[in-house]
Amino acid sequence: MHTIGVFTAIWSPPVSEAPTVETTYLKNLWNAREAAALEAKPLELLRYRSNLLGADLRITNFGGGNTSSKFDLPDPLTGEPRRVMAVKGSGGDLASIGTSGFAVLYMDKLNDLVGRYRGEAHEDEMVSYYPLCAFGENRVAASIDTALHAFLPFPHVDHLHPDWAIALAASANGQQKLDEFNKKYGRLIVWVPWQRPGFELALMLRRAVDATPGCDGIVLGGHGLFTWGATQQEAYLSSIKTIDQMGEFVQDHAKRAGRPGFGGATSTTASDRAALVTGILPYLRGAVSSNRRVIGHYDGGEDATTFANAKWAESLCQMGTSCPDHFLRTRISPLYVPFNPATDKLSDLKTRIGERLVKYREDYAAYYKAHALPDSPALRDSNPSVVVIPGLGLFGFGKDKREARITSEFFVNAIHVMAGANALGAASTDVATGAPPQAKHATQASEFKSFENYVALPRSEAFKIEYWALEEAKLQRMPPEREFSRKIVVVVGGASGIGREVALLLAKRGAHVVVADMNAASADEVAKEAATLSSKEMVLGTALDLTSRDSIAGAFRATIDRFGGIDAVVNTAAIYPTPAPGTAPEDTWSKAMQVNVTSNYVLADEAVKILKDQNLPASIVLTSSANAVVPKSGSEPYDVSKAAINHLIRELAMGLGPLVRVNGIAPATVVAGSAMFPKDRVMVSLKKYEIPFDESESVESLRSKLAEFYARRTITRRPILPIDCANAICWLAGDQSAKTTGHVIPVDGGLPEAFLR
Repeated sequence: MHTIGVFTAIWSPPVSEAPTVETTYLKNLWNAREAAALEAKPLELLRYRSNLLGADLRITNFGGGNTSSKFDLPDPLTGEPRRVMAVKGSGGDLASIGTSGFAVLYMDKLNDLVGRYRGEAHEDEMVSYYPLCAFGENRVAASIDTALHAFLPFPHVDHLHPDWAIALAASANGQQKLDEFNKKYGRLIVWVPWQRPGFELALMLRRAVDATPGCDGIVLGGHGLFTWGATQQEAYLSSIKTIDQMGEFVQDHAKRAGRPGFGGATSTTASDRAALVTGILPYLRGAVSSNRRVIGHYDGGEDATTFANAKWAESLCQMGTSCPDHFLRTRISPLYVPFNPATDKLSDLKTRIGERLVKYREDYAAYYKAHALPDSPALRDSNPSVVVIPGLGLFGFGKDKREARITSEFFVNAIHVMAGANALGAASTDVATGAPPQAKHATQASEFKSFENYVALPRSEAFKIEYWALEEAKLQRMPPEREFSRKIVVVVGGASGIGREVALLLAKRGAHVVVADMNAASADEVAKEAATLSSKEMVLGTALDLTSRDSIAGAFRATIDRFGGIDAVVNTAAIYPTPAPGTAPEDTWSKAMQVNVTSNYVLADEAVKILKDQNLPASIVLTSSANAVVPKSGSEPYDVSKAAINHLIRELAMGLGPLVRVNGIAPATVVAGSAMFPKDRVMVSLKKYEIPFDESESVESLRSKLAEFYARRTITRRPILPIDCANAICWLAGDQSAKTTGHVIPVDGGLPEAFLR
C-alpha cells in the first residue's frame, strides 16, 4: 500500500484584480465580459476555458489534453456543499466540448482511492473505481488522466500537448534545457520522467509538486505539459504564457542554430505533384487497406513537404513519435517510401510502396510478438496510418475523412516536435550526455533511442499504450460502424430524383458521398443536404457531364483528391428524348444512345482504371427501366436505349469481374422528384390519359396524380418512389449483395408486362 496521505491542500497564490499576459505567438482569447457572465456557473466557465484552449492547435491536438476544475456543489442527497472535480471525459475534444462532456466526481472519494492503490502492477484496476466516485447522476466516462488532475493541489489544472512543450519533453537534453528555460523566464517548472498516464503518474506528479514548493508547471518527459491557476482565468493565462514562452525558447534556438531543418533538403517537390498525388492515391489507399478499408487525406503543405524532402526524414520516421496522443493516431511509426520525381516513374513508386509495405507489416508483427502478453488484445491492423513520400508530402489514413485528416495533422505536430528537439540540440554545448532524462530508472535508459537530440517513445512503452486494456475498452465503447462506413460512392445524377435519394440514403448509412451532376449548383445543394445526415467532410458536390469523357475523369479525380479512391459508382442519370417538331429521328436516336448507353460504358471504363489500381472489391450500379422489356409506341429511342443498358450490365459484369460487380435496377415510371418529368411533360401525359388537373397546381401535385395513375397498372397499386429505387441501389452497391453481379432488379410495383421472360 502507498502511504501518501489524503490530498486536501489547495494552492492559493495572490489573485490579481485583472490578470494579463504578454505573448509573442499565441493570442489571449479570454473575454472578461463573457467570463463574468459564467462566474456563478463553474462548469460553464470550465467549458469556456477549455474551448479557448482547444481553439488553437498549437496549444493542443484534436481530442488531446485535459482540463479540470475543483469547486463546491450541493450534494443531491443532503444539500450540503461537497468538493467535486470536473474533468474532461474520455474521448472528448477541448475545442468542442460542452458541459455534458465533463465527468464530475467527489474529491473525497478520489482521495480515498490512494488507500486502495496496490502499486504500479495493479494501477489499471483503479479506473474501475472512478464510476463509484461519480457525483450525483453524472455518468460521463472518466478519462485515464482523472487522477493526474485530482491529486494536484490546485483548483484549476490544464494538461496540454503543445508542440513546443513536447519538443522540450522529447529532447535528449530536455531536463538541461528546462533548467535553462526556467532561468531565462524566471519560472519554476518541474521535470518528471516518462511514465505511462495513470494512477502511478498521478502520485509522481503530486510528489514532484510537494518536493518543489512554489513550482508553477510540470513537463512530463516524452509527453506534455501541466499548468494551473487559482482561478479559471489564471489557469488559462498560465497555460498560454508558458506555451508562448516555450515557443520563444525553441524558436530562438532554431534561429541561433542557423541550419536547414532536418539536415537540409535532398529532394525537391515534384513539378507535376498534383497529377502524381492523384495518380498514386488509389493504389496507396488500396495497399494500406489490406486489413480493412481506410479513407485517405493528402497534406502537401510546407511543413509536410519540407520534412518529406529532408535528409533526416527516413531516420526520423523510423524513430516514430513521442507523445502518446501522437502515437495513438500515427502508430509506432509512419511508412517512408523513397521517391525521386526527377528520375522515377509512377510505376517505380508503386513498386516501392509494395516492397516497403511488406517490410512494414513484418516489422509490426514482430513488434507485437515481442511485447504481447497472454492477456493482450489481438493483433490489430498492421498497416501504417501515415505515409511519407519525398517530392509529394504525407498521406494520412483513417476510418473516415475526419480521422484521416486528424491523423495527418497529428503527424505534422510530430514534425514540429522533431524540429524543435533538433534545434534544442543543435549547438555542441547542447549535446546531452548520460542517461536520457525521460528514463525513470537507469535500467530504462537503453530503451530510449535518440536521433539528433530527438527522443522517441520506446517500443515497449508504445505497446503498453497501443494495446492497453483500457485503450481496448475505449475502442469497444465506440458505436458499431455503419453499413457504408469506409466506403466512397460516386452518385451520378445525384442532384434530383432517384440520385438525390441515393445520395441521402448513403449518407445516412455512413458512406463518403460524391454528388455528381450536370447541374453543379444543384449537386452542391444536395451535398450540403447529405452533410446534415453525416458530416461536411464526408460529402462532395461536383459537376459531371455524361457526354464528356474528360468531365467524367475530372469528377473521378476530384473524388480521389478528396477521399483517396472510389468503392462504388452509381448512375441514375438519363434522358427521355422530347425532340422539337421537325427534329430528324436519327438525331433523337443518336442523343438517346449517347447519353443513356455510350456514356454508361465510358463511365465504367473510366472508373475501372481507378478500381483496378486500387484493387479492392467494388461495385457499379446502373439504371435501366421497365421500358427495356415492355414494347411501347412513341418512346422507341428511350426504350431501346434501356434495353441496351440491360445487356451492357451483363457484358460489364463479365469483363470486370471478379473485382468489380456490375448490376442495375429497372424501375417503372418514377415521377416524383424526377428531372425527366418537368411540368409541361406531366401535363401532356395527364391530358393523354384524360386525368383532370388545374394548370395552377404545383408540379409535385401534378406528378402525384400521374404517379397514382401509373400505379393502378401494377399488382401492388402503389406509386414507385425515388426511395424505393434508392433502397435497391444501395443493396446492390453494398456488401450485402457481394455475390450478385450481372443482374437487373425490377422496382416496378409488380408490372406484369415487365415480368422476365
